[in-house]
Amino acid sequence: MEELYSKAETLALRRKHIGPSCKVFYAKDPLKIVRAQGQYMFDEKGEKYLDCINNVAHVGHSHPYVIKAATKQMELLNTNSRFLHDNLVQYAQRLTATLPEKLSVCYFVNSGSEANDLALRLARQYRGHQDVITLENAYHGHVTSLIDISPYKFNQLGKDSKKEYVHVAPSPDIYRGKYREDHPDPASAYAEEVKKIIEETQKNGRKIAAFIAESMQSCGGQVIPPMGYFQKVAEISVMQTALSLIAYPYSAALDFQGIVILFRYVRAAGGVFIADEVQVGFGRVGKHFWAFQLQGEDFVPDIVTMGKPIGNGHPMSCVVTTREIAEGFGASGLEYFNTFGGNPVSCAIGLAVLDVIEKEDLQGNATRVGNYLLELLAEQKEKHPLVGDIRGVGLFVGVDLVKDKEKRTPATAEALHLIYKLKEHQILLSADGPYRNILKFKPPMCFTMEDAKHTVETLDALLTELEEATGIKTENNASTNVQCKRKTTEESSQPEGASESIGHMNGAACRQENGIYSKKRSVPSKRIRT
Repeated sequence: MEELYSKAETLALRRKHIGPSCKVFYAKDPLKIVRAQGQYMFDEKGEKYLDCINNVAHVGHSHPYVIKAATKQMELLNTNSRFLHDNLVQYAQRLTATLPEKLSVCYFVNSGSEANDLALRLARQYRGHQDVITLENAYHGHVTSLIDISPYKFNQLGKDSKKEYVHVAPSPDIYRGKYREDHPDPASAYAEEVKKIIEETQKNGRKIAAFIAESMQSCGGQVIPPMGYFQKVAEISVMQTALSLIAYPYSAALDFQGIVILFRYVRAAGGVFIADEVQVGFGRVGKHFWAFQLQGEDFVPDIVTMGKPIGNGHPMSCVVTTREIAEGFGASGLEYFNTFGGNPVSCAIGLAVLDVIEKEDLQGNATRVGNYLLELLAEQKEKHPLVGDIRGVGLFVGVDLVKDKEKRTPATAEALHLIYKLKEHQILLSADGPYRNILKFKPPMCFTMEDAKHTVETLDALLTELEEATGIKTENNASTNVQCKRKTTEESSQPEGASESIGHMNGAACRQENGIYSKKRSVPSKRIRT
């Protein structure tokens, strides 16, 4: 492929014209990617890289069906949603059909950040309050309103960066968090932490507009909440709001019927739960189309936000909510209009993505390949002292690297070393979490068992090399030597949703100087959201 500029010229022009806070992967030797297909990306030299990072190219890079749908509609019309067009209503109908019945009203926008910003507006208008409960290490977007509720970002600005209307609950992390896998009921324990926040907030004369959470934390370290956590948080939010509305001493004598009626009033007045599906929606978890559904059929959020995979790389996103909340938003008298949201081309692309997910059974593929990947990685946990935890569902998997399995000390430098070494083997993977020690798997949904096998075999060899170089294996008295299974059939013994243990800690990324970089390779010290 003929290039307009050499790689060096492209890099020089980027440094000249693009803001310095816009980072690149592999800063010491960034990749110049010129095309991509399926789960592969190609550089200017034609070298092929296996993409384990890209949850945006959801159904695969440059999918011909999606491209055809986009091109066909572009040849006809692209305009704003103030004109009637079938694509808009057809897509809204198809999209809401994947959600619980009460989630029936769509607002189409252009990015995950825009979706979450609008979700906050909906919640605040509906409740008439300002305060928001968010989770440790959460990331919800780059606009000002979302930086304010994203500890993953605002913690980097200093200890006084948290706004008074923002309340941070512990991340429901059963590997590194306050309540771990040995706790008898971590879901209730973490939900009680939210209850304490609500009570303290009310004592201070403030009221909660919304609780917002990623259905599974991505930047926070591939964290999967324990079953029942979201339900309990929603119940607590409703109960606490109800109690705040009941005048003493009537509350002591309130009968069951009164509670039911009151909860209806509370629902009408608030209790807004926002599920952020920007990173993990559209079948990535395999068994379900939406990650919040892992919590069970009895949990339904009030607002769902979606982005990244929705357009397979095309900039589009959506907020879906209840009729009740939508009408509350409209009652302000302020019109909501988005120039590009819901345009015919975007909706054609969105429809094509839904078609491909269904026709190519990508949810089924996420389950089969995800289970196989988890099984192979579980073997690495038994074999390698650097591997502290494996967790994930479908094609959303985290490998928590540790210096010491008992202490769970994050292996930050080792993780970054492995990322660079994998790149040398033409495998693209990223590290994230508050300590940047979590290897993140979130590849395109066409990722295969052969891809999983190749990646884990390469990781196995690199871990062995690293442990031998640093003496970690000897120091940890590792005795097991499990060999990576070589099967690539669809017969995987790993049950769906297995390895859902969770882990990450609050705090700044630690830096280690342990001599593991044989070529004095430096790695970027700034976080890059992926």
